[in-house]
Amino acid sequence: MKKIKTAIIGAAGYTGGELLRLLVHHPACDLVYVHSNSQTGKKVIEVHPDLIGDTELVFTDKAEIEGIEAVFLGLPHGETKGFLESHSFSSDTVIIDLSTDFRDETNGFVYGLPEVNNGKIKTAKKIANPGCFATGIQLALAPAVAKGWIKNTVQISGITGSTGAGKKLADTSHFSYRTGNMSVYKLFTHQHLKEIKQTFGQLNTEFNQELLFVPYRGNFTRGIWITAYFPFDGKLEEAEKVYQNFYYDAPFTHVSDQDIDMKQAVNTNKCIIHLKKEKGQLVIYSAIDNLLKGASGQAVQNFNIAFGLEETTGLHLKSIAF
Repeated sequence: MKKIKTAIIGAAGYTGGELLRLLVHHPACDLVYVHSNSQTGKKVIEVHPDLIGDTELVFTDKAEIEGIEAVFLGLPHGETKGFLESHSFSSDTVIIDLSTDFRDETNGFVYGLPEVNNGKIKTAKKIANPGCFATGIQLALAPAVAKGWIKNTVQISGITGSTGAGKKLADTSHFSYRTGNMSVYKLFTHQHLKEIKQTFGQLNTEFNQELLFVPYRGNFTRGIWITAYFPFDGKLEEAEKVYQNFYYDAPFTHVSDQDIDMKQAVNTNKCIIHLKKEKGQLVIYSAIDNLLKGASGQAVQNFNIAFGLEETTGLHLKSIAF
């Protein structure tokens, strides 16, 4: 298998670390360098000690351009645009950005939700990786939006692990705050709503319903659980069939006819969905790992699609189960 010369820019954080864990074992990836302004000169295993025995790479603050075929951008939100303005990669280089900077599909970026935009991703050179909550919500509701079932406001709640807040210290991500605790933040105003509505408008040009999203901080490290519901006159069996058909060719999105739990998805690139019909409402549960399907795993999935590889390459991961 041909090796693709690859770089990670911003590899010291949680998503950068997950990218490293995936790419050092990816059979088609030649990881040329890993960039970090804050950790320059340190061995990768000094920052990500679990990678001992897997890599001898050292962090650099030099962003080489020549010969790089793929670059993952794991920079903080708002910094990617400036980085790309000062670093001109070849027009043939596939750029995958994990920040919010280009998710509105400006500057030639394709929104990288494979279950919806697979065809676009195949020919894209610039890919904007979706947000974590955005991924869980979109995959929970996309088939219903496409069918035009949603006529009223959608009620959505979601809880995320502390790694979703990033590695930088903050009061609300501190162990002492999170442990034995829950809290709501950005009530009805979460930044991921913009990209969600963009996708839903693509799936159904008449969609303009309100999404009332309540995001929770969870007292665990990784994973996202979404619950969404709306009035539905059809039968549960009809909904299940539509969802199964919608995700028929999606290797990582699975519709279960059994109750699900979040640990089934944690440490995998899966989105696991379960439907219920209660009191005239279609209720959808979805579970993902916020650092994998919600970030780095999906970025590697997009890498695979863009380079014509099997979509699951390097992503055969096992859930933690217990």
